[in-house]
Amino acid sequence: MEISIIKAGLLTTVQDCGRYQHLAEAIPVSGAMDQLAHRLANKAVGNNDNLATLEFTYANASFKALSPILIAYSGDGALLTYNGEVMPAEKPLFFAAGATLTFIHNPHGVRTYLAVAGGWEVPEVLGSKSTYLPVKFGGFEGRKLAAGDVLRSSEAISTVAAAIMQQLSSKALIYPNWRISRESLLPLDRKTIRVVLANEFSWFDASSIIAFLTKPYQIALRSDRMGYHLSGKAMVRKTKKELLSTAVTPGIIQVTGNGDLVILMADCQTTGGYPRIAHVAAVDLPLCAQLKPGDEISFTEISSDEAEELYLQQEHDLLLITNAINIKYTNTI
Repeated sequence: MEISIIKAGLLTTVQDCGRYQHLAEAIPVSGAMDQLAHRLANKAVGNNDNLATLEFTYANASFKALSPILIAYSGDGALLTYNGEVMPAEKPLFFAAGATLTFIHNPHGVRTYLAVAGGWEVPEVLGSKSTYLPVKFGGFEGRKLAAGDVLRSSEAISTVAAAIMQQLSSKALIYPNWRISRESLLPLDRKTIRVVLANEFSWFDASSIIAFLTKPYQIALRSDRMGYHLSGKAMVRKTKKELLSTAVTPGIIQVTGNGDLVILMADCQTTGGYPRIAHVAAVDLPLCAQLKPGDEISFTEISSDEAEELYLQQEHDLLLITNAINIKYTNTI
């Protein structure tokens, strides 16, 4: 399966679930910012969760199918259209060679993921196909996509993907009558981010902690795949302690020297010297991935046990989705 990029949009890169095995060597995780949307797009076409997808930032992108293709998309950054009709998200979509598809504006988010049966075929670098733009490795030639680029899927597709494609192509259907409900996996309130207080939260005075957990913050213009800078009440220290550079991961909320907050995201550094006030619960990182400059968010504290329970419940739900698709098309789990 093969596509040609007509218009690449603002920022489109190849991403998978990231390269966690090289953190000790100062290699960032990278990978999809919205891991949930990335995984659901893959599940919808019968892929393994970690296969490479295309991460589109905002809309204004289009591509042409150079061969029959089985794809799926997920995320709030854009809506996929064909012949002027919006295609449903989180379900397999079959198109014949020659079809032209366009991502149009969706005001609800930033990032959208396009999966193809078999995953997008690019070289693996340090155990991952994810693009890390600052040093230009991984993904498609270590760069963002551009008009004229041709991408191909792996020739090895799963039994489930083959069954879905055979059903849709033989019946001249674009998509089946089922879809994955991403909404059921997300909280109703997408602007309240659940956090676990981190190692250095006690370094700040009571009024700062209260403000952090009760007052809104705004996503600043200076925000990207490395981190989101927040505008709001500055944090005030009650200690002169200094932090030696220590481990950080995506989801950590740091406090800069002038008291501002930064949420570290997928391309963040592996160590840092700013105090860590909190860590975003893993299930809410996809919410952060869809935030854009000007959006307001609030934080609410949960315990590490609660964060773990939420994560395990979501993983259980995702496993049920995989099993349901497998049973439908192969009668196996």
